[in-house]
Amino acid sequence: MKQFLKITLKAIAALTAVVVASLATTSIVNASASKSEAARLKSYGQLVSVNGRKMNVSLQGTGPETVVLIPGAGTASPVLDFKPLITELLPHYRVVVIEPFGYGLSEETTTERTTENIVNELHQALQTLGIDRYILMGHSIAGIYGLDFANRFRSEVIAFVGIDNSVPNQPGMDKKFPLGALRAAKPLGLARVLVNSVGDVYAGLPYSDDDKTQIKILSQKNMLTSTYINEIKNLEKNFVDARSQFFPHDLPVLEFIQAENKAAEAWLPLHEEQVAGVDYGKLVPLDGQHSLHRTLSKEIVAVLADFMTEAPKTKTRTNEVSAQFLGG
Repeated sequence: MKQFLKITLKAIAALTAVVVASLATTSIVNASASKSEAARLKSYGQLVSVNGRKMNVSLQGTGPETVVLIPGAGTASPVLDFKPLITELLPHYRVVVIEPFGYGLSEETTTERTTENIVNELHQALQTLGIDRYILMGHSIAGIYGLDFANRFRSEVIAFVGIDNSVPNQPGMDKKFPLGALRAAKPLGLARVLVNSVGDVYAGLPYSDDDKTQIKILSQKNMLTSTYINEIKNLEKNFVDARSQFFPHDLPVLEFIQAENKAAEAWLPLHEEQVAGVDYGKLVPLDGQHSLHRTLSKEIVAVLADFMTEAPKTKTRTNEVSAQFLGG
């Protein structure tokens, strides 16, 4: 037994040494690569001051109405990620993309990532730009932030458009994350290993090689930063707080969702319920994956145009789920 324990302890010590050596290597590689990537990073958009920090925004187009785009959680570069959608919107709208703190080229922040703080920051950026009337369009977690935004700044928001947007009662939002391990992953270089292990999610889509290179650099820069981990920490609280909120009944609400979301069976009924709570709402299931704006931008903009044309003329309660699945 003693011999067995001795051998076991030696094996554990050897394995530990290998792990430590590997982590030391990944840490050194990460520090060196991060410095090299910072030099290759290209600027886009413009920086505005929000609470003493720099937030990156992009303004394009000269349309009569403005669309403000808010990204899904953890999007490395919102401006580049929304590119196909921006391209389709530009002939008809002025398009504003806001990169929240910790996203894209925006600075990090130590301010708690509660919905209230995030929304206040986004709104302050718009105020700095002199934008006070717009269609608010958001992907994924922006459904939670947009819900709060629309209630607090209803006089500015013309309509809310969700792209497979989160809803307050969706399942799985009470999951506990290993925050300590996540905090350690970036300096140890493990976040870099994870990013490099993921295939090209933009393959076959209208993104240039340069776009994809910049997105990958920003993925390495922004993944598992202290700002983003703080947003993860506040995730459960933000969803719980959202359960007491509903879109203002007079706000036009258009939501695009995956026609088949195998990860959440309640996805369709939860969105049906949310759309039914407003006087003029429409739910459109699309035959695509979560990031619908990457693959079905033309369909999204076409439906949006019709929706906005009809919305001002509608005086009676109108809620519907589109019987036609678009895309494919």
